[in-house]
Amino acid sequence: MGRLSNTVARANRKMPLRLAAVLLGGSTLLSSLLGMLRDRLLNGMYYTTYPTGIDAYTVAFTIPDFMFFILVSGALSVTFIPVFNQRLAAGNKRSAWELSTSMMNLLAIATFIASILIIILAEPLVRYVVGPGLDESSRALAVSMMRVIAVNPMLFAVATVVASMQQAVGRFAFFALAPTLYNVGIIIGTLFFTGGINLFGWHVFEGGIMGVALGVVLGAILQLIVSSFGLFGMGFDYRFKIYWKNKGFRQVLRLLPARSLDQSIDYVNSIVETNLASRMIAGSVRAYQQSQALSYVPINLIGVAISTAAFPKMTERLGQGRPDLFKKELQAVLRVIAWLVLPITIVAYFGRGYLVGFIKNGGDPTMAGVLGILAISILFRSIYYISARSFYAQQDTKTPLYISFFTIGLNITLAVWFTMVLGWGVYGLAWAASIVSIVEAGILFYIMSRRIKGLFDAPFMNALGRMLSAAGFTSIVTYLLVLWLPLTTSDHSFLSSFPKFAIIAFLSLSFYLVLSYLLRLEEVKPILERLAKILFIKRPGSL
Repeated sequence: MGRLSNTVARANRKMPLRLAAVLLGGSTLLSSLLGMLRDRLLNGMYYTTYPTGIDAYTVAFTIPDFMFFILVSGALSVTFIPVFNQRLAAGNKRSAWELSTSMMNLLAIATFIASILIIILAEPLVRYVVGPGLDESSRALAVSMMRVIAVNPMLFAVATVVASMQQAVGRFAFFALAPTLYNVGIIIGTLFFTGGINLFGWHVFEGGIMGVALGVVLGAILQLIVSSFGLFGMGFDYRFKIYWKNKGFRQVLRLLPARSLDQSIDYVNSIVETNLASRMIAGSVRAYQQSQALSYVPINLIGVAISTAAFPKMTERLGQGRPDLFKKELQAVLRVIAWLVLPITIVAYFGRGYLVGFIKNGGDPTMAGVLGILAISILFRSIYYISARSFYAQQDTKTPLYISFFTIGLNITLAVWFTMVLGWGVYGLAWAASIVSIVEAGILFYIMSRRIKGLFDAPFMNALGRMLSAAGFTSIVTYLLVLWLPLTTSDHSFLSSFPKFAIIAFLSLSFYLVLSYLLRLEEVKPILERLAKILFIKRPGSL
């Protein structure tokens, strides 16, 4: 037991920014790969044979996820971490623990009440809000699964408070590992629970797609358990109490509503999209959700991971009274995200057929078409996260909220117009999302440039221009590679299509790397230095 405690304590050590970003990126990649395996299993079992059932499963997530987003999610991390950091920086650990335990207990109670309401109101929520276009059997299935998944907001709430504490002090090991366990739980449910559950000789569960919903709950429990390991060595003093008089807790409560409303308004768009997709042909809900999930892999892998790792340091710079260092680090992070995302966006667009084939055996033209449109939004969604966090670091949650009000309203308007009036179907949802991502990033950048003088100075814009130039030439190379290695009717399995995609991606990214070096982009230096160490490492005793 002592050896285990020492191992956990070593894993919980504070990490520098670069290592934290690599760890978060790696864990996000692992989680994304597990998510692709999860989706491939589900799509293989249900997308073709039972499209109304897989639509019902997708619909069932919408309201529980909405409650989690409105009550917890990013709202907690960007409001809790700056205040929590201030307490620790001042050496006031008692106030920090009172703040964290109060948030944990308050959110647990709030999400428990929300879960009960979801269970009670599941039928009208599905019928009138998220799945009005489903047939009766699919609607009944969605209601049943929603009631099972309703416990997730409470489990996620506690796990998020625990994870935010670790993030605030730069401990990312278990924070990074926990989300992967969520997908592991769903995979277990898909592989084992769908065939029924027998316990001590008793047949306690019939199986079917409802088994996947049980796997979802299992994944949430596993995520909470692993997150809790991150508390070892922190000295966290938990009490089953809410410290209403704690100044930090009251400060977070003042900041929380604006960010929570921002999160909920953003998720309202997902509810509207699900509502509209449920009115289309069977499988449309799943097709759009899967395409959107694929587009978010690079966004989460790069934009979210790097922004999450950089956010505590940014708040620390402002806490030190160094806005100059804050601006410098924000510029560096924006450049890195843009440089990394540009070639991946190109590969995602031209290789969309391959990517869809990874989660749906044999591919799917609808998913590929939607992903091609959503690829436009990858760059803008990636830089959105660090852009928004620049406001949160200044404890300004209202500006992103006002922007969200406008952009979500625009998104809903465009989605309804494109799908209901112009009849573009599920492609209309994708066009609306991509257009709005560009508008939202543009507004954020404009306000940032007014607030942070010199943020987009000549060196920054010059570097961005060189990145776009490298990306333009890379897109030509990637297109030619896809023509050279096209998908054929025999490329139905993962093993037959992945080698082709791997060659296309490797050659495209290598070409981009070489162009970046020739164009003297600073972002390429760490990668070349790492490659040099790997390729030219000297062994002890060698000449």
